[in-house]
Amino acid sequence: MKNLRSHGWFAVLLAGVAFLLIPTAPAGAATSTRIQAKAAAAVPANKSGPTPAGELIEFDVGIEPTNLAGAEALAKEVTDPTSRNYRRFLTPQQWESRFSPSGKADREVVASLRGAGFTIREVTPDRMTIVAEGTAEQIETYFKTTLAKYEVGGETVRLASSSLSAPTSVAPLITGVRGVNQIRIRPTGLTGAGKGGRPAGWPGHARGHGRPPKSEGEEIAQPAGFRNATPCSAYFGQELAATLPAFGGGFPNPLPYAVCGYKPAQLQGAYSLTGAIAGGDNGSGVTVAIVDAFVAPTLYQDAVQYAQRNQSASQQWRPGQFKQIIHRPFTQTEECEAPGWSGEQTLDVEAVHAMAPGAKVLYIGGRNCTVSLFNAVQEVVDGHLANIVTDSWSNGPAEEEGETAESREAFNHVLLMAAGTGVGVQFSSGDEGDNFIVSGVQQPSFPGTSPYATAVGGTSLKIGAQNNRLGEVGWSTGISALCTEELATLAEPLCPTSEVGTWAPEAPGEYDYGGGGGTSNQYAEPWYQEPVVPAAIAGRLGTGRLNRVVPDISMEGDPSTGMLVGETQEFADGTYYDQYRIGGTSLSSPLFAGLMAVADQAAGGPLGFVNPLLYHLDAGGQNPRAFYDILPAGKQAVVRNDYLNGETPSAGILTTARVLGIEGATEYFCPQPNPETGECEVPLEEAPESLSAAPGFDSMTGIGSPGEQFVQAVSNR
Repeated sequence: MKNLRSHGWFAVLLAGVAFLLIPTAPAGAATSTRIQAKAAAAVPANKSGPTPAGELIEFDVGIEPTNLAGAEALAKEVTDPTSRNYRRFLTPQQWESRFSPSGKADREVVASLRGAGFTIREVTPDRMTIVAEGTAEQIETYFKTTLAKYEVGGETVRLASSSLSAPTSVAPLITGVRGVNQIRIRPTGLTGAGKGGRPAGWPGHARGHGRPPKSEGEEIAQPAGFRNATPCSAYFGQELAATLPAFGGGFPNPLPYAVCGYKPAQLQGAYSLTGAIAGGDNGSGVTVAIVDAFVAPTLYQDAVQYAQRNQSASQQWRPGQFKQIIHRPFTQTEECEAPGWSGEQTLDVEAVHAMAPGAKVLYIGGRNCTVSLFNAVQEVVDGHLANIVTDSWSNGPAEEEGETAESREAFNHVLLMAAGTGVGVQFSSGDEGDNFIVSGVQQPSFPGTSPYATAVGGTSLKIGAQNNRLGEVGWSTGISALCTEELATLAEPLCPTSEVGTWAPEAPGEYDYGGGGGTSNQYAEPWYQEPVVPAAIAGRLGTGRLNRVVPDISMEGDPSTGMLVGETQEFADGTYYDQYRIGGTSLSSPLFAGLMAVADQAAGGPLGFVNPLLYHLDAGGQNPRAFYDILPAGKQAVVRNDYLNGETPSAGILTTARVLGIEGATEYFCPQPNPETGECEVPLEEAPESLSAAPGFDSMTGIGSPGEQFVQAVSNR
């Protein structure tokens, strides 16, 4: 979804509001009608240069369904557990015959685009999307706009400098256009190494862990090597940092060392799946689709080796259990930092198999990190290729500024079809809390904000020696680093000698990152949230209406209490398989997908879009153990060591205290970072982090996490 950056590396200028869909009739353009607003980031202050006229651009044109109200009514009927039509899903063909655009509408738009010189790559089976390609000059002429380069969120992207129009003869048929405004989605998997590793005020403060190797064409390079530093714990609290200075601030002393990475048996035990899996409810008969960009060259081999090392004989991969669909040729491999997606793919596949070792896994690799990802989700829904789709990506704050209400709505219709046909689609909620630190605005990201998506947030999970859940708090990290003699005497010191033996900043540290959440300005509160979400949260924007709130549910996501994964990586001494801990809501989403695969099997068929069921169970209190209520964490933290070079202690070790479930910490946003140094050239903006945990539904974790009787509760409806 995005690079791992600090508030000093991301700068986004927010401007404008969505325009109403109204006809335009400027001189010489009487036959065109406005179809899409200008992106918020397309303002003169961000403009950096023109788009070459010959630049080839792939884009999607969304076509309006014929009976949108009917499709919305159907989605409610078949997903509401109190409805007599609950789970009576349509087939894709039935849905298309009732709600898809007519073939005539598609033909008219296709003819219009071809007449303008565009190449039509595909018309999706549901007829809701036309995938086209053309030059920047052709796009400017057809859509009555000008394309230019803009600096958005620390990178250069292409945006339309004005609203888009289309010929009046076809404009009423078009929902929106995606791809003319360029977005580059980043994966959300986090090792947490170096991310905030040098606290504010220390030289070289940065959140990143270096850029991955470059790839050329179809050859995706193996990602840069990373491994955990020691000591670390086999289970939560096993190893204590008894030799380190007290963290202070009322936190326990000594603090425990971070876990080395939870293994499948630990996660199965913590989320009460051990008995179900042993009894045969292991996801068999269910297919989980994973959508990411590109494909790692050793994806399946690594997953097999991981299972052999970390799972029992009965939980190994079986022939035919893993399949993949890869869209080629790959494009934008350098811009999308293709090797950086390999860890995401590995995490997703291994996490799904960890929770549902009997489920089939379908991996779909997009051609790039832009429109191809949305097309891949649509491919699954159109063909009903899976019961569950997990997407460990979303529009980050910077990418949101290149989106518009119309381009979001075109994909929202795909999710609406998924709800009507029994496909559950879920998205990671993001890894920057309320997003203020990277955008200056507290606002969650699409597609998780769609009323037809399940947004999965993050927690910090504490698993004991018996694979039992000791506790679970909202993932929201405060960070402080310990100044040591080693760090103070490096060739480029990371801290002054006068501060050796102290933590900076002092407890509870500086807000670093956390599971995404908050109140969206994109959609009104969906019907299923009304009985559960407090009005104070849904109405937080002060607009006079209640809005969609995310996440819906949360699972383990903290990189310092994360999952152990195995992947072939490029180390200084060679390229080979190794294992390391990883987190982010990239972990939360596939864990939940695996859990839902077990629930689907137990239910005897797909549960589909599960949000209405989750909120119904939470509101009714019919099974109080269906959910684990996430409460304020209080004073909890772990100590974590990281190699400064990511691989070995030769370059030094950074020791940090990671506060679990921090609330109300001050967030900082730099609206104007120096592109060379990352230092902020203007005063930092600041705001208190707005997400918090509370009894019942809360803005940090939603309903909470799956409880000990979650599978029984959802499968018995």
